Amino acid sequence: MLGELFGLAFKVLGIVLPYVGVIALGYIAWKFWVHYIQQDFISGIDFVLLEIVPPREVLRSPKAMELFFTNALYHWSMKGGKEEYWQGAVWFWFSLEIASIEGQVHFYVRTPSRVKELIETQMYAQYPQAQVKVVEDYTLDVDKISPESEWNGWGCEFALEKPEAYPIRTYTDYGLDEDPKEEYKIDPLSPVIEFFGSIGKGEQLWLQIVITPSKKMYKTHGTWFGHHDWVAQGHNVLEKLADPYTKYSPRPEGSPVGGWSKEIRMPKWLEMVIDGINTKTLKLGFDTGIRVMYVAKKEAFRMNTRRNLRLIFRQYSNPYMNSLARTNSTQADAYGGIFTISSKKVMLLADRMLNEFRERSFFHLPMRHHLLGHGTLPWPLSPALFPGYKHPHTFVLNVEEIATLWHFPGQILKVPTLERIESKEAAPPTNLPL
Repeated sequence: MLGELFGLAFKVLGIVLPYVGVIALGYIAWKFWVHYIQQDFISGIDFVLLEIVPPREVLRSPKAMELFFTNALYHWSMKGGKEEYWQGAVWFWFSLEIASIEGQVHFYVRTPSRVKELIETQMYAQYPQAQVKVVEDYTLDVDKISPESEWNGWGCEFALEKPEAYPIRTYTDYGLDEDPKEEYKIDPLSPVIEFFGSIGKGEQLWLQIVITPSKKMYKTHGTWFGHHDWVAQGHNVLEKLADPYTKYSPRPEGSPVGGWSKEIRMPKWLEMVIDGINTKTLKLGFDTGIRVMYVAKKEAFRMNTRRNLRLIFRQYSNPYMNSLARTNSTQADAYGGIFTISSKKVMLLADRMLNEFRERSFFHLPMRHHLLGHGTLPWPLSPALFPGYKHPHTFVLNVEEIATLWHFPGQILKVPTLERIESKEAAPPTNLPL
């Protein structure tokens, strides 16, 4: 009897396995096809780097930068099957950057050239006295990080410590939305600019915030194929927070409504958290990746500068809400602090991050990320084959949070190495009489 059952099971497997194999191979082939056509589409995008020179007097709050992001960088669109799966069309992504070249601080926006004019007009709409100009990519000045080259480097990425429904501390928490007088302004970006302006000859500090309109989806609990977006996920988090403080009571007999009444009594400290989550989900969200890097000539490389770079986002932390934590550093986080690696491999990881920074890669990653990252190969096999590499991590920030991280500081910040412009440069009107 048992032999007959085994025989039947092998027959069923013999029938089912070929179909399963065909489905699995078809799925893999489909993934490779989509990746190939997307990379082909991306290779045709012409990117330019724009330097934004802020005006001498910045009297507006970061709310102006929030409006700039909304009007210039939120390129959400519906793409049909032909566009997405035959042409490989993808949503545009942008990189907001702050770079210090030997203490000289610059603001940059890397963008597809097709959006260049829109970015210029929207920047001038919010900051009429600013200057926007096309420049060469500053990262190309660092050719390579290796034992043989003249450069050394260190870098890392940042990720949210809590679920992304929880916001970080924003400029509204510092009162900048109320446009206080200059002497009373407390700008959370000021420590970053001051630190970037403090480095010396042969040193460079880079910060990039890579964004694209959020299309992140979550699996809907209790369904087979249902999904929901990050806003609905925020509502789920709110329901979970309220659940321990929710009381259901039967209504009195004869009540016209009938059924059960619901009463929620939230503790005072939790009300702030609920307000923060509600506020975050009321504004547009971007899928976001954050990366920083310190590069310097080997004779100028300072360990203290590297250590301080890890702490530049402390002012955005809120114990009840969220904070940005370091991840995926070139110290080989993938080893989990268990194994030590040679200085040569540390330089290899720094050079790899230099390439990631130069490519502004967080979305639509090359195939090496998918085949050799930790999401594909389990630890410790992955670091053994591809030392210290982790898949870049992205999360959702809304426009208010991004404007907090990247905006022009006000007049109160008197860093002499922060380049500013007295007046806007513009072409003469076309209707002037000859």
